[in-house]
Amino acid sequence: MWKRRKLNADFKTAQYTIEGQAIPVEIHRERRNGVRFSIGKQAAILRLPEGLSPQQEEDYIGKFKGWLAKRIRHNEGTVAHFDTREYRGGDVLEVGRRAYKLKISYESRKTHSGRLQDDNTIHLRLSTLDQGGNLQKNIRQLLGRIVAQDFLPEVTQRVHELNARYFQKHINKVFLKNTHSRLGSCSTNGNINLSTRLLFAPPEVLDYIIVHELAHLVEMNHSARFWAVVEKAMPNYLEQEKWIKTHFGKLGF
Repeated sequence: MWKRRKLNADFKTAQYTIEGQAIPVEIHRERRNGVRFSIGKQAAILRLPEGLSPQQEEDYIGKFKGWLAKRIRHNEGTVAHFDTREYRGGDVLEVGRRAYKLKISYESRKTHSGRLQDDNTIHLRLSTLDQGGNLQKNIRQLLGRIVAQDFLPEVTQRVHELNARYFQKHINKVFLKNTHSRLGSCSTNGNINLSTRLLFAPPEVLDYIIVHELAHLVEMNHSARFWAVVEKAMPNYLEQEKWIKTHFGKLGF
């Protein structure tokens, strides 16, 4: 459905299935000379000049879909933040081999909070002041922090096991963060940062990202020497790279 926007620009919303993912899209018709493709905060955006024929518009939409498919194949995390899933009380959240039951209550408070109870129930206490479009995004961020805290001891132990087996380097701290664009990172002072999205992946994929980041303690780059270090520790690492490119955009809270 077309709607009128400011600055004499028309736009419509749509949803395309690209590489198996449902992508929210905004198509803008505005006073401009060229066509522009971009990724916004809440949708992929196609900007078209006014006055195009229906056939010209369809041609550009086809090119836009091809551009989106290419972006997803190279980095599925590009559109991961478009996830529109909604969480409600009574839902069961499965993360790896663990399952959490969600309990949600709305209270007259300024901020959201939550905690993991002894029976594996995550109780979210949500502010009644937040009923807008960002509510589900804020719930996902809160769930990410709570689940990360629950998994952190296990993941930290695995980091140290793989380090002792292959690298024997100093590790400062291990962090689980609710990030989308990066699966992991390694700082020069020995901090290993891992994405909570890895908790939804097979164990061998998590191991690969851990090995990848630990290898940076040997070679702080992506040179041939770096990849040789990775391959020595995990000869089949390319299989994990392939899995990530195929599936990773579908993982996460």
